[in-house]
Amino acid sequence: MREDAVAAVGQVSDPRGGQGATGRMTERASLQALASRAGLAIARGLLRRLGSPSVRIELHDGSAVGASRTEASATLRLTDATAPFALAFDPELAFGDLYSAGRLQIDGSLVDLMCLTNQLPVNAGLRSQWLGNESAPSAWTQALGRATGNARHHYDVGNDFYALWLDERMVYTCAYFAQPELSLEEAQIAKLELVCRKLRLRPDQRVLEFGSGWGALALHMARAHGARVRAFNVSLEQVEWAREQAEKQGVASRVEFVLDDYRNAAGRFDAFASVGMLEHVGPGNYEELGRVIERVLAPEGLGLIHSIGRSQPYPLNRWVAARIFPNAYAPALSEVMRIFEPHNFAVLDVENLRRHYELTAEHWLARYRKNRRLIDAQVPQETARAFELYLAGTVAAFRCATLCLYQVVFSRARNDAIPWTRADLFEA
Repeated sequence: MREDAVAAVGQVSDPRGGQGATGRMTERASLQALASRAGLAIARGLLRRLGSPSVRIELHDGSAVGASRTEASATLRLTDATAPFALAFDPELAFGDLYSAGRLQIDGSLVDLMCLTNQLPVNAGLRSQWLGNESAPSAWTQALGRATGNARHHYDVGNDFYALWLDERMVYTCAYFAQPELSLEEAQIAKLELVCRKLRLRPDQRVLEFGSGWGALALHMARAHGARVRAFNVSLEQVEWAREQAEKQGVASRVEFVLDDYRNAAGRFDAFASVGMLEHVGPGNYEELGRVIERVLAPEGLGLIHSIGRSQPYPLNRWVAARIFPNAYAPALSEVMRIFEPHNFAVLDVENLRRHYELTAEHWLARYRKNRRLIDAQVPQETARAFELYLAGTVAAFRCATLCLYQVVFSRARNDAIPWTRADLFEA
């Protein structure tokens, strides 16, 4: 694609150089013709980088490349002349921006198409060639204020918006489908219970949770296991909603939802849980997160971290990291070990729930599309389209195994108060 894009840019740069028999055309018409040829060249290069699938790309002037209309599994329609050049410069970012703006429209399966785009390397466009290769993950850190702003960018879109496509408990993390035919509500309860079982929760144990979302896990720990939970979150809307739920469910005396950064946690706790927060911490802060856990976890305490991850270190899709989850990063297990190794924590159990997340995201996407009319009435059209693309991309990423979902259980290295086997996790 790079060679096609470079050639295309070169063609457009000199509109007078090769008119020949078309000399009677106006300069405007000449520019339009050259731009059309350049757009077609870029489109051909994009299809070639995707492995020449049965996909059709139609440009704004009606020209097209790829499969015929009758044979195409999906058709991409670019609605203006500049869209192909945006794709050539930065396909990873431009694809999402063009789709969100309605400048790139798709006929066919969005999920299948996103599976194809996962094959594109991060250096597919001219941006990477000119500004440097970004294939190596960054060790960025999240300052206190920055972490709060990034979280609120996503989660404070509005509780009513998320209620249209999440389950009734507003659980925004991977569910656990003990059987694939479970409903989303049933599978989310099963996930909450699985986390509690992995932590071997007992009545009146003190639990510290980081990144509590709308509070479903903390509420379940208190209601179903009699635990006392202190849960940190930086999203005001989520914390307010969770506090209301604690009152309604009669567990407000057992659950404290704290509107603060996790780094300010203090005290001593029998268990630690973080479900869906590590993606926002940043690799540069993993050792600091480990220090906080080391400071608060009791000698015989157990901890669990649940996080989207990678099979090997690799940056998150730039569009997702820029537009949906600012500065998010999905770590490989080798990177997660930076939390544990400096503080002599021992990993007891690791489970990859990748296929469970694929099914979870399928439920979210189906509910999102079912309620699209209501969603369009709540948020700008560009936001609505962006979230649909993000959810379809989530399904595709877990289906194609470019993302994993890790649950890691750990304790202090010399903790002998642990079960001999994992059999108790699955007892009725």
